[in-house]
Amino acid sequence: MTHAPLTLPLTRGVGLDCEVVTTRAGARAVRDRLTGELMHPVTGPIEEAERIYIVPARVRERLGESTPGRPLVLLDIGLGAGSNALAAWKASHSSHSSHSSHARDDAKRTLEIVSFDRSLAAFSLALAEENAEAFGFVGESLAAASAVLESGEHSCRHTRWRYVDGELPLTLETQAAGMADIVFWDPFSPRANPQMWTVAAFAALRRVCRAGVAVHTFSGATAIRSAMLLAGFAVGFGPVTGDNKRATVGAFDARELAEPLDRRWFERLGRSSAAFPVDAPPDALERIGQLPQFAVT
Repeated sequence: MTHAPLTLPLTRGVGLDCEVVTTRAGARAVRDRLTGELMHPVTGPIEEAERIYIVPARVRERLGESTPGRPLVLLDIGLGAGSNALAAWKASHSSHSSHSSHARDDAKRTLEIVSFDRSLAAFSLALAEENAEAFGFVGESLAAASAVLESGEHSCRHTRWRYVDGELPLTLETQAAGMADIVFWDPFSPRANPQMWTVAAFAALRRVCRAGVAVHTFSGATAIRSAMLLAGFAVGFGPVTGDNKRATVGAFDARELAEPLDRRWFERLGRSSAAFPVDAPPDALERIGQLPQFAVT
């Protein structure tokens, strides 16, 4: 999750396009110098990753499912400082560590994290010796993240974590269709990274998702929700973010959403001054109105 910074400088990474700062709440976070945007700006990366992504996506519960031979595949879109991926890695590690010694460990689902970004600058800075502990990288999680930074991949008994370098959404085209169970969509904001919030971008994402997928993003912007709807996702309200707005959740079927966007939201859409993404078709409002989740019953 990213926002304009409300911070005080703390530490600068030599030769990097980012810096570590302290938020007004006292948490450490990484700020991108080129865009001026801050990663996890309000409560900090550890708490925000848990509240906006891990808990709503039911990562721990889904890891408890018995699905022999089929890992839970998480697409981490926008690795950044690694906070969301780290939270998922730790959830998997604790799930297996707490597993009863009297039960078969292979009854627990393994996790595959696929992190995407065009730079490892923020990740490298978060893993620096003076920053790692503040960002939650300690012990085995530090070793795992360091391996991803150095070689692009880390595997252990419970989790595989790999990194895909390059420009999104083009790098999604390199991935197998129908692979993702969970998506954390956390690139920079539409202001700083508009190509990541279009109908085309979410259509590229939908290709790599499978039935039962849950897509979670920090943004609650009307145009973002419209882009997801036009790309073929059912869309609903997510948890309250640090700025008292609502995040967004996507699925293949509105019945899988706890709080789907409803007819009242659609009626407000028609009055919005920023209703659609830049690549929306001319009949976008009509198309959205015909979607099953907005049908008048």
